[in-house]
Amino acid sequence: MASQNSSRALAPRRHDEILKRLAADGSVGIAELAAFFDVSRETIRRDMKLLAERGQLDLVHGGARSFAATEAALPLRSQENAAGKAAIGRAAAALVEDGMVVFLDSGTSALEVANALIGKQNLTICTTSLVIALLLCRQPSMRVHILGGEIDPIEEAASGIDALEAIGRYRIDIAFLGAGGLTPDGTITDFTRSGAEQRAQMVTHAAKTYFLLDSSKFGRLTPMRIRNFERASGIIVDAPPPVPSGHGLKKKGMKVIVAG
Repeated sequence: MASQNSSRALAPRRHDEILKRLAADGSVGIAELAAFFDVSRETIRRDMKLLAERGQLDLVHGGARSFAATEAALPLRSQENAAGKAAIGRAAAALVEDGMVVFLDSGTSALEVANALIGKQNLTICTTSLVIALLLCRQPSMRVHILGGEIDPIEEAASGIDALEAIGRYRIDIAFLGAGGLTPDGTITDFTRSGAEQRAQMVTHAAKTYFLLDSSKFGRLTPMRIRNFERASGIIVDAPPPVPSGHGLKKKGMKVIVAG
């Protein structure tokens, strides 16, 4: 009985490790995890079955693969809930004052913020997004800095170690960040470990930080928790989150701004 209770106690750790490996590699095997944790293969199969039922992985012969390791390409995502993202963009831009240093994340919601910022005066824009940099560098009242790194062709943005190191070079007044999903308990998550870490660092670095979450991301279970997300100033949404998520955010002290 003691051994069984110990196995149950370790289950959350095993689940976390499975999701971390999926985020990093895209797939994971039953045999390697059984050896790593020194448990039976049947125990790992049960873990994977539970995670599959939660929508966090896809079972395959001999293991599992992640179907949420990457988002759809940027042009495809721009067609999803376009009106809601535009409303989020306008609400976010209303928080920006002339003369500020603004960080804009990659993604379609951040692009809508960029569009809504046109007309503001004397802004310094920092971004990882090629699309946003190209749009705003043409505005005479803005200076644009793009954070370096390897270009992700899906996101059309810089990522990786170089982008992480570049964050610390700038003094950011306000940052607008994307995310992969909002869980039912009010946790903000991401698709990849590198994306989650980049956003976690910006939360602690910027004077104010807001996550941009359109309603298509409510209840979406992506594998990586964004560290320190609770320290953000709030989230900007196009519709009120589901009640359980809203309660979870309130308990964490997160302000929710519903775009009009």
